[in-house]
Amino acid sequence: MSTCMGCFRKQQEINRLQWENGHLKARLRTLERSATEGPFGASTPSSKVPIKPSALAERQARRGGRKPGHAGRGRRSVSADTADRVERVALDADTCPHCGVPLESAGADTRTVTDMRPARVEKVLLHLERKRCRACGRRYRARPTGMGPRSLYTHGLLAHVAEQHYVHGMPMGVIARQTGIAPGALWPALGRVAATVQGAVASLVAEYRKAPVRHADETGWRTDGQNGYAWLFATPTLSLFRLRTTRSAAVPAEVLGTERLPGVLVVDRYHAYNRAPVPLQYCYSHLKRDTEDLRKTFPDDPEVAAFVSAFVPALSEAMTLRTLGLPRSEFLSRAARAKRRILALVRRPARHPAIQKIQNIFRKHKDRLYHWARDPAIPAENNRAERDLRPLVVARKVSFGSQSPAGAQTREILLTILHTLKKRGAPLAATLQAALDQLVKDPSLDPYALLFSPSPPQAPRPPP
Repeated sequence: MSTCMGCFRKQQEINRLQWENGHLKARLRTLERSATEGPFGASTPSSKVPIKPSALAERQARRGGRKPGHAGRGRRSVSADTADRVERVALDADTCPHCGVPLESAGADTRTVTDMRPARVEKVLLHLERKRCRACGRRYRARPTGMGPRSLYTHGLLAHVAEQHYVHGMPMGVIARQTGIAPGALWPALGRVAATVQGAVASLVAEYRKAPVRHADETGWRTDGQNGYAWLFATPTLSLFRLRTTRSAAVPAEVLGTERLPGVLVVDRYHAYNRAPVPLQYCYSHLKRDTEDLRKTFPDDPEVAAFVSAFVPALSEAMTLRTLGLPRSEFLSRAARAKRRILALVRRPARHPAIQKIQNIFRKHKDRLYHWARDPAIPAENNRAERDLRPLVVARKVSFGSQSPAGAQTREILLTILHTLKKRGAPLAATLQAALDQLVKDPSLDPYALLFSPSPPQAPRPPP
């Protein structure tokens, strides 16, 4: 068999051009995605997305407001028993402006309004009474209530500042302008508050270990200009924060301990949780996003398109099934079908390496991907942890992190205390102030009992 050398060289050139054309197309798709989605595709933080979905023309054309058929939530009038105060507004005129005849009473109309009395910082001069014993000559002086020893600021003020800064995200500079107190004076005072209630954190860690379903996540956090990480360990009734310089497995070990724990820990696929002494449930939301990225990376591949079209709805069904409020028996039946659907897609032979990569995750970690199918209380996604971390992410954008290790520790403790109180529906500043008042009188008291007693019940489980 003879081969024409000219034809062989032409075929070589054709192959080279085809490879180069495919490479350039892939590069062009990558650049187009970077221009619209950002450098990390679907994982790009919202603050770095070049073109937000809400800026698209079809999104701007949508009308906001009440949807047809929705009852709406308008203002509600209040009664005299539920109103904070009742005021009577008198009519200015006693005679008719047109006739000059005296006006007689015709009853009164009611109107509900909402008012606010801004908080006002007061400078108080205390006169502390002194007394002396005639027999021994000892002198005694009255102790002021509601503040720490030698403190310039009351517990009420510090509890209010802590709530505004660590829960509502108000910058300390704004708080300083409102209160007239320099940030350099507020930071040490908040540090003393954190040190006073620090003992409650260990009890919250013990409570976290007993929870049937736990969540964990982490994000970046700088301390004194050095890169570090903020860790969150959460349940429906508590939030534990850890601000550390490392992203290693030592931080989960610090919270979870080494003894085997009951229940499940819902996480992403970060390897620091692999040694956790508790079964893991991987987040389907991350896997769904990775699967959707395949369609964008390989838009012309029919095998990829078919896999994504089948696999993404299967993952979405697994994540939303527990939110339907189904009876337990029906939930277990539908969860079993959803699990079989995912397994069938995972076991189906695939030629494309990107599909095989997704399938191998499910094949390799079968023990970490299907806990949601046996109990409606176990979610298939880590949405709780990501939502609970969001206030800290917003604070990072404003403050760029903590200025010192002491400040990071103060933030860690007060974030844990206040966000846990918030989840339990307690009045934040009032509860913290009351606990501080009691601890000043008797430092031997348990801060956990003062802040969180009686112990709240676990979050309600879905109906059986």
